Amino acid sequence: MKKKLSKDAYGGVHGKDYVPYINDKSNKGTNLAVLIIGIILAALFAASTAYSGMKSGLTVAAGIPGAIIGSMLIGVFAKSKGILGKNIIQGMSSGGESIASGMIFVLPAIILIGSQITFVEGVAVGIGGCLFGIGCSSLVYNYLIVEEHGKLMYPESMAISETLVASEGGGDAIKFMGIGFVISGIINILTGSFMNVVNNTMTFVGSKFYKWKFSMEVNPLLLGIGFIVGLEVALTMFAGSILSSFGIAPLIGYFTDMAANNMNVWNDASMAISQMDVNAISGSYVKYIGAGMMLCGGIIGAIKLIPTIIVSIKETLNARANKDGNGESSTGEIIILLAGVVIAFITAFMISGSVAMAIVGAIASLILSLLFVIVAGRLTGTIGTSNLPVSGMTIASLVILTLVFVVMGWTSNADNKSLLLFACFMVVAIAVAGGYTQSQKVTYIIGGSKKEMQNAFTISSIVGVVVVTGTILLLSSQLAVTGADAQFALPQANLMSTLTSGIMSGNLPWVMIIAGVVMALFLFLLNLPIMTIAIGFYLPISTTSIILVGALIRVLVEKMCKSNAEKEVRVSNGISLSSGLVAGGSILGLVGIILQVTGIITPKVPTGFAAGNMMAIVILVLLVIATTLPILKSKVKQNEN
Repeated sequence: MKKKLSKDAYGGVHGKDYVPYINDKSNKGTNLAVLIIGIILAALFAASTAYSGMKSGLTVAAGIPGAIIGSMLIGVFAKSKGILGKNIIQGMSSGGESIASGMIFVLPAIILIGSQITFVEGVAVGIGGCLFGIGCSSLVYNYLIVEEHGKLMYPESMAISETLVASEGGGDAIKFMGIGFVISGIINILTGSFMNVVNNTMTFVGSKFYKWKFSMEVNPLLLGIGFIVGLEVALTMFAGSILSSFGIAPLIGYFTDMAANNMNVWNDASMAISQMDVNAISGSYVKYIGAGMMLCGGIIGAIKLIPTIIVSIKETLNARANKDGNGESSTGEIIILLAGVVIAFITAFMISGSVAMAIVGAIASLILSLLFVIVAGRLTGTIGTSNLPVSGMTIASLVILTLVFVVMGWTSNADNKSLLLFACFMVVAIAVAGGYTQSQKVTYIIGGSKKEMQNAFTISSIVGVVVVTGTILLLSSQLAVTGADAQFALPQANLMSTLTSGIMSGNLPWVMIIAGVVMALFLFLLNLPIMTIAIGFYLPISTTSIILVGALIRVLVEKMCKSNAEKEVRVSNGISLSSGLVAGGSILGLVGIILQVTGIITPKVPTGFAAGNMMAIVILVLLVIATTLPILKSKVKQNEN
């Protein structure tokens, strides 16, 4: 039994030639115990993600926590299923969490516009969205997972794979994972994710002549992702943040200073334009440029994949009696996809006020979902699901769908509710596509059954839809409260409700959206990666800067190696350690948020030195040293392959 993944798992061979960790196709990962454990964890992650996400706007990917928890439970209840059973459980955990990460962006927006939602409506659009997302992702499985092996890194998939393998073999992999987990755990407990006794975000703001802002969240999870994705992706994302924070925001700030005192921000009548600081400028204007970039980038990316989509559809339709690359039938993929389409149309008639709205809304939602599901699958291969810009892609698709509604004359509040239900279908499809593609990449690397993962993920997604819808309805009275007394921040849902209401009423900064589209076209003409730059533009620089630090640590490690063998060992151990950072950050970050929002623990307010930038800088230095030294001390063993 191997004790770690082969170097081919990260590329160097064509996907069809890759030999997985488990190469015995007769082994299966599911039985009744595995499915029960998976369903329980799917429900747990769905409920906790929905609650914490609506409270703070933050969601935590469940793949790695699911892998670690699953490893412990498999050892107790289904030991014979081993690593393949653990893989099924991590996938089902991701299924429940992916649903929550999508639905909380849109479904509560219906409550915010003053409408009501029923359990049947929420479950119907959610199930339709998850089935369509899984079905569409399956169409491009061979392209994303097999053909692009080594080109699309799937950083979190590899971290999950390393976690699963480490749970089997021990040795250096589990040792370095343990180091990363402890480092990440200590920092998470001390900072805002848990006790909040020290500040871990350094912020520098220019507020007079040149309105700029630089910040860095010293987050071990993000640093670990940076090490895994490498310098090219991290630097490209950071370039987008530089453009946003040091180019566009200061430029807008220059003109806001000239505004008359009686002129107010377009979406906040209480704020004078001349009084806007850099945060207000970013939230009210720069974000919409980013949305325009994603809108254009998403459409261009999807158009470029049309030949692949057509080929994939033809292959899938012709493969009903054949086998795919894993020796498994493709019939299930077609059934799941068609079920999603059928449910979409049935639900459209159920939620709409007219036959015309049902047909137009369903067709538009299916086309937009198809485009962004494929984009989401590819982006997951670049940056993982934790940083997948689901909200950005939802904004882009929602803008288009809203324009369709306006052209058709459907602009009442009841029409807005129907629009948001269509949007819920789309956001679930997009979010699920990321989680599903990530889980299938793990299955491909480990050597599990593609069909088993497909079926298990589908079950967990449906469970997630039911749990999240129930959670939102249970909290509906609290979700309806807005203003200073609001118990739930609902940042994404507030944005969606503002967006649709603004377009329907004509009150939206279209210049910002169009400017973003033009910037994306500029990047396209220069053959630059639009979506990666747009992600950096859209995300706060505090996120992309720490990801860049992780990538720079990897560059340092590689530069200090004296031979290829030494580089291979150190990078491998670095990825294991980074996987531990991601695991510790995911698990304790999730636990911390749940304990905070449920009132079990009350976070402190840092004071004095512990509250300043120097405290964050100290934590950053300690984090860099603590992660770099163990990797640099790695030695090449004589029997190392």
